[in-house]
Amino acid sequence: MPISAESDALSDVFEQVEVRGMMTGGFAVRGPWASRAAVSRPLKLIALVAGSARISVDGPDGPDGPFELTPGDVILLNHRTSLEVRGGKGDGPTAEPIPEASFDSMALAAADLSTDDVVIGGWIQVNPTGQALFSAALPGVVHIRAQTPAASRLAGLVAQLFKEASSGRLGSAFAIRQNGQLILLEVLRAYLEQEEPPVGWLRLLTDEQLAPALRLMHEQPGRTWELAELARAAGMSRTSFAERFRTVSGTPPLAYLSRWRMVLAQRALRNRDVRIGTLAAELGYGSESAFSNAFKREIGQSPLHYRRQLLAAG
Repeated sequence: MPISAESDALSDVFEQVEVRGMMTGGFAVRGPWASRAAVSRPLKLIALVAGSARISVDGPDGPDGPFELTPGDVILLNHRTSLEVRGGKGDGPTAEPIPEASFDSMALAAADLSTDDVVIGGWIQVNPTGQALFSAALPGVVHIRAQTPAASRLAGLVAQLFKEASSGRLGSAFAIRQNGQLILLEVLRAYLEQEEPPVGWLRLLTDEQLAPALRLMHEQPGRTWELAELARAAGMSRTSFAERFRTVSGTPPLAYLSRWRMVLAQRALRNRDVRIGTLAAELGYGSESAFSNAFKREIGQSPLHYRRQLLAAG
């Protein structure tokens, strides 16, 4: 559970919420086409490899789009409920391509990138803590355009993902999963470079002035930090530090520390061998009961009950 001093806050979050990229399918089509589907995953990814497409989505806050996609563009849908993707030119009948349940290397290998519209999709798997964090930190639709400077690395990953998906080479399934994970990272990097995120943890991670204090809390979450120590690390007065931290993250510094401890606790409790008393001490609580009370206050149930639910679910 200890966090390396060489790590950064975003890497810490990725590790604790157990990010995995799950690329699930794709299709190549010529001529007019339209694909409609319900969105069953909280974090859905769509990438355009070749051609052009328009995507419209719906969800709790109403419809969004259409968004025009060019090769290398990536769309991340945050808790949307349905989508429609259209593309193609010509007067022929509108095809309705249906993505396979898994990548079909034979079908994708036959794609002509000079004439076909090629779409690949997937989703980002995170634990329930991660779902809550990303839901609050991101808009309903994150559109990263390949032509923007921030997306140069992302376009290369999309091309590499297609190459792996269409090759059927030994180890391609593993490479697809790894590329899916890297795509999420680059989506977030590009998003943070081209947009200012709303008040919250993701915006906090981008604040250079607060970074030294944030690093200390992540490196030593079990230490009893004083506000003055954290302010000194950031080169600020106690009052200025507290005000800036609250403005950027939406929560006071020590409240953030408490929430980060709970993120660590939720991950640790998935391991049946971790003793709750030992975990309490590692996270800076003077007793198991103090930790249990803090956990219940933040999560809504005791650590023991939380663990039993996790184990029962699978």
